[in-house]
Amino acid sequence: MSTALRTGRRQVVTARALGGAGLVAYNWWVWVIAFTSLVTSPNELFSDLETAGQPHAALLGHLDVAAGLLILLALFLLGRPASAASRLVWLLLLGFAAACLVGGLFPYVCSEGTSAACRTAEWHFQLPFRHYLHVVAGVTEFVLITLAVLVAWRRRAELPTLIARTARVVGAVLLVAYPLLALAYVTDRLGALVEPAFFLCWTAMIVTQLLTPRVRSA
Repeated sequence: MSTALRTGRRQVVTARALGGAGLVAYNWWVWVIAFTSLVTSPNELFSDLETAGQPHAALLGHLDVAAGLLILLALFLLGRPASAASRLVWLLLLGFAAACLVGGLFPYVCSEGTSAACRTAEWHFQLPFRHYLHVVAGVTEFVLITLAVLVAWRRRAELPTLIARTARVVGAVLLVAYPLLALAYVTDRLGALVEPAFFLCWTAMIVTQLLTPRVRSA
């Protein structure tokens, strides 16, 4: 086996290990549900748990930072894909990981999912700037990775089979999940039951990047 081939394989293994660790950190909500009593209401948003003063808030924020950083490193190590469609999906996922990192660095100042006073102050722009950085980062995460799903769905004939099939399934899930999420936000109810569907969809999109062999562009 040539030195270049061995180096390439080690790089892929390293990227997958980093990406896997990042996804474990990103899905801290599983640990929260299974092993803690931090979620006290189905109406909470998981971001509310990172609000300053909440139990383990700093830890959860650090996990988001680690997730974003590790996924960024993993995607960079895998390298830029050769085809235009694959490259666009890869770039959108890089943006998603960066937004995840920023969201972890700037947690909510108050819990908008459970506090009417917090929601009112938020809508009237009465909260510190870092609160809105978290809001923007969260919206950016959703927008960028949703665009990645849309690109992969519409241009699936140009993509590796695993990515195309995953995008088709994730896209179908999102057609149901987004209206439910909108309803949860409008009514301030059941956010903790709806959000995990998105976390699983985003995880699936990253996993396909980690597992799909690619021919890198020059």
